[in-house]
Parts: sequence; C-alpha cells; structure tokens
Amino acid sequence: MRDVTSTIDRWLAEESPIALATVIDTWGSAPRRVGAKMVVSAAGLIAGSVSGGCVEGAVIEASLEALVSRQSQLLHFGVADETAWDVGLACGGSIDVFVEPLDAICYRFLHDLLDKDAYFATVTIIKGPADLLGQKLIVQRGGRLFGEINPEIDGATAARARTALARGNSERLVIDLPDTGLEPFEVFIEISHPAPSLIVIGGVHIAIALTAMAKTLGYKTVIIDPRRSFGSKERFPHVDRLIQAWPEEAFDQVQITSSTAVASLTHDPKIDDPALQFVLATPAFYVGALGSNKTHQERCRRLLATGVPEERLSRIHGPIGLKIGAQTPEEIAIAIMAEIVATSHDSKIGTA
Repeated sequence: MRDVTSTIDRWLAEESPIALATVIDTWGSAPRRVGAKMVVSAAGLIAGSVSGGCVEGAVIEASLEALVSRQSQLLHFGVADETAWDVGLACGGSIDVFVEPLDAICYRFLHDLLDKDAYFATVTIIKGPADLLGQKLIVQRGGRLFGEINPEIDGATAARARTALARGNSERLVIDLPDTGLEPFEVFIEISHPAPSLIVIGGVHIAIALTAMAKTLGYKTVIIDPRRSFGSKERFPHVDRLIQAWPEEAFDQVQITSSTAVASLTHDPKIDDPALQFVLATPAFYVGALGSNKTHQERCRRLLATGVPEERLSRIHGPIGLKIGAQTPEEIAIAIMAEIVATSHDSKIGTA
C-alpha cells in the first residue's frame, strides 16, 4: 500500500472517486505477489500495479465499473480461463484480484497506522452476501479493532486475523459460522509489516548510491557517521535520518528490528567494529561489512577478542554484496542492495 498512498492522498484532496485493486492470490508465473496494489481514478488514471502489465487493462475496466456501481468484485485471470488471451496472461500463471471502491474513512485510519510503522491486519470480505462484500475490519497487534463488518461475526473474524498476525503472513480463507444463520463467506487477511529500514555506517561514496536505491525500494534510510565531512546534509539530502555520532551513541537513537538491514562501510575499525559488535546482538535481518576476504578475517578476529560469540560472526555478509564483478561505487551499491533484498525474502522481515 505504501507505494500508492501519495497518489491516493492527492486524488482524495482533489475529491476524485478512487477504486482500489488488490492481488488476493497467485499461481504459477504471476508477476506480482499477494498484496500488490493498483489504484484507479474516475478519470482512468492509475498508480501501482497488480500484474506488471498483463491484466491491468481488464482491472482498470472493472475498477471504473466499480466506481459507477459502488459494488466490489473478485476477478480471476488465468491460462485455463477463456479470458486469459484477452488480458494477456498467457505465460503459465493465474491471478485473483479484488476490486473495490476506496473507503476514505477506513483508508485514513490505515494510512495513520502505516505512518506509525504499526504491525496490523486488514480483513476484507471478498466472497459472500452482497451486503458484506468489501466490508473491512482492521486488527492491530495489541487487539485494537477498527471498523465493523457484522456484530455477529466480528469476534470470530478478528480471531482469525490475530492468528494470521502471529504467523506473519497474509492469507485467504473461508469462514463458516452456522450459528449466525449467515452463509459461509471468504476473507482476505492482509498483514501489513513495518516499513523496512537500512542503516548505513559511514557516509562514503557507496552510501550515497546505496541509500538512494534503498529509498526507491521503500526502505527508510539512516546514515551514521561521526565524521561531519562524510556524514553531512550536503552529501545526503535524500536520507530520512542523518546521525553525526559514534556508533555507541548513535544506536541509542535508532530502533533495530527484524525489518532492519545494516551495512557497515567505513573500512575503519574504530567505527565499524563497535557498530558490528552492537548490531550482531540485535534481530537485524541483514548485517554486511565492506572489505576484502583478508580484511574480513582480521575483522572477525578483532570481534572475537572483544567477546562477540563466534556463531554471531557468521551473520556478517563479508565481503559485502553479491559477486557481480562490481567496481564503481554505484555498482557496489547495486551488489549490496541486491544481497539485502535476497536476504529479506529468506528471513520474512517484519515479524518482530
């Protein structure tokens, strides 16, 4: 959702009706993952993507219909579907997309949670009685609810959402509550994780390109460097936070969670070693350090001597970055960011 909020905010300010399309399920080679969003204005403008281009035309058409009818609908596209060739999804995959008129009140509450980096679940009814279709319930980790679907089913639905929060994964499921007299209905429980963050130790040239790439990918960026000529606003006007302090002091000012990546780039043991010593004791999903194999071996020996357990040293990606033959600062930044992304998918970030 974060990639389309600025567009939604602008369209709401212009009082334009908005339709929201969300990927609910995928199979095979569908190019976007579950939870991907696209928004469509009444004028047919779009932001975001649900398929990388192959079904967007059909989803836009359905979105415009939803804005007129004020009715939500679940769309299915796939190679086994006779519409597959019409929408262009003929590469061996299929995708389900839920299209709904945007509820501005619900969106503003959700936007506030995103701004606070909250961990929460949004429950949307995607199949069931017409009067329930598209209804939402937002469940926060502490149990707080926003919205109301139906007093008879809210409790049971919220319980399913809390289970999904505990697992950390979005899911689609059928809920059957025969005692209520309602027919079974299907929900999509979408888990919203805190935005990932990248903390870079050292305002070196590589860090300029690395933080720019990270922001493009939705990461919050922090530069830590006690050397004012390196960690200056002139060099890093684009980062979210600049801390001109030694690591021991700087880490008192930031929170490191399982959504945090740390790249230590100064190549100076006086700065890198204390930073790594601290970070290796945190749940950061990625820890990388610049330097050759020889430099990294020497670094590990120093850290061992300070009391860092040997098993923690295996967490360090050193030399940092994927091996792509990178030479320039920008190429090295690409190698580092690619390794961070690969690691994030392996570690299921955002569950802390």
